[in-house]
Amino acid sequence: MISAQKLLDAFVELKALETKQAEEIRAVLVQTGQEIEDYVLKKKLVSEDQLVQARAKVLDVPYIKLAGKGVSPEVINFIPEPVARRYVIFPFDYDGINNVLHVAMEDPFDLQVIEFLEQKTSKRIKAYMALPADIIESVDERYAQSLGVEVTAALKETAAPEIRTIEAGKLGEIIKEAPIAKIVSTLLEFATKNRVSDIHIEPQEGKTRVRYRIDGILHEKLALPRSLHAALVSRIKILSDMKIDEKRIPQDGRFNFRMGLDEVDLRVSTLPTVHGEKVVMRLLKKTGGIPTLGELGLRGTALRSLEEQIIRPHGIVLVTGPTGSGKTTTLYSVLSRLNTTKINIVTLEDPVEYQIGGINQVQINPAAGLSFANGLRSFLRQDPNIILVGEIRDSETTSLAIQAALTGHLVFSTLHTNNASGALPRLLDMGAEPFLVASALNCAIGQRICRKICNFCKQNFEAPFEVADDIKKVLGKMYIGDPLQPTKLFRGRGCAECNSTGYQGRVGIFEVLPVTEKIGKMVLERASTSDVEKEGIVEGMVTMKQDGYLKVLEGVTAIEEVLRVAQD
Repeated sequence: MISAQKLLDAFVELKALETKQAEEIRAVLVQTGQEIEDYVLKKKLVSEDQLVQARAKVLDVPYIKLAGKGVSPEVINFIPEPVARRYVIFPFDYDGINNVLHVAMEDPFDLQVIEFLEQKTSKRIKAYMALPADIIESVDERYAQSLGVEVTAALKETAAPEIRTIEAGKLGEIIKEAPIAKIVSTLLEFATKNRVSDIHIEPQEGKTRVRYRIDGILHEKLALPRSLHAALVSRIKILSDMKIDEKRIPQDGRFNFRMGLDEVDLRVSTLPTVHGEKVVMRLLKKTGGIPTLGELGLRGTALRSLEEQIIRPHGIVLVTGPTGSGKTTTLYSVLSRLNTTKINIVTLEDPVEYQIGGINQVQINPAAGLSFANGLRSFLRQDPNIILVGEIRDSETTSLAIQAALTGHLVFSTLHTNNASGALPRLLDMGAEPFLVASALNCAIGQRICRKICNFCKQNFEAPFEVADDIKKVLGKMYIGDPLQPTKLFRGRGCAECNSTGYQGRVGIFEVLPVTEKIGKMVLERASTSDVEKEGIVEGMVTMKQDGYLKVLEGVTAIEEVLRVAQD
């Protein structure tokens, strides 16, 4: 039995509790005689995960968090699934030099189980303490995961060298059947099925790590033997039409991959690192269509304001936000809505991410002299109604975009600012005259992307007082809940449908700032970003954080997601 004082000291050291809280808990335990573990869990003072970490610290055994940890299929195969389930254990790493298998256990002091595993695997066992639910989830996911099964089968083939006689004319077929090709194909199939936007293949000292970006967050899913890295990279380079023998400089390429009815375009980038070449593959779906503005998360006042601005015959509409905030997708949604046979739409992009029928899309090529500025200059001779410029990067592009808007064209573009109101001062910083910006700019949109809570494992809970108070302050009159009732929020428990993350899919949070007469005057006076934002709010703009909090109260996303992407 672990003493209450030692556990409380561990909680304080892990920053799960403050010293004052720990003293108060100790006093309550002395008075009531309750068990510390039951008490802190019942009162939700610490999480189960923090309790297990504290236990491990007191007992001086290593702690391991398995969620999101990449594990080699070879390591999983050392312990059969029935054994892992029966004893609630999970093998996650193997030290081949010292013949040590690292195993997560519910009870790392169960010497009988450790002795049994050592006899069964012929390896020394190093036991780690882990959350039982974490172990069970890992067993469910990793033993059943087709990615591991397929890769394991391919690895067996690479491990069995044999002399083969190759007939003339059949070399291509043999290369296609090679186990490395199967591994690459398996990685791509898993990515296509699981809403993956990027695949990272990273060489490390003892292994090659494979990570997938799902709903904007990287998840480590696989660890491959380091010996396969060069062959894996070469295979991807062949598919991407890159130079196989050039390993000293970064390279770029692309290829298509089809699985059933799904087809993806992969943009591939290699980067030389100290341990070898890192590969990143970005997946762009060719199938599935472009989402509508409503599906992106635009609604209410923001949607009405945007719809009013995009049907105007001329002017500039800017979408702002950091890299990866979904700006291009929003612009594609707008163009799809406006796309008819009666108007001429031309786009200048870097790169062209999605191809839209009926729209003239141009890829910039700086090496050949086709920059945003040069392309925009040429576009004006192509009799366009609507122009999309991928990004306003410099004073020349800014000037040309404003001139195009003032001469009767509707111009869409993106800008790297933190919010919608920051777009106006940024244009002035890039040399635009205030009176031209006030005349040309229709509206600015600020946006971020949050992960959506998984509908299959969504559950509600009572918001802590500080969080509920913050929501009420931020929303003000928009808060429609009963002030006397506790505020209910939502979260995902984690299930098979969402890969135990609690999230599935993404949604945007937006703010739309129309350039009204009052805001136009503020531009002429070179007003600050904060002053422009204050005026926008007075005129009815819903800020990104407010839009996020409204979606939190509806159970679309979690409070942590909004704070992650939209906290000032």
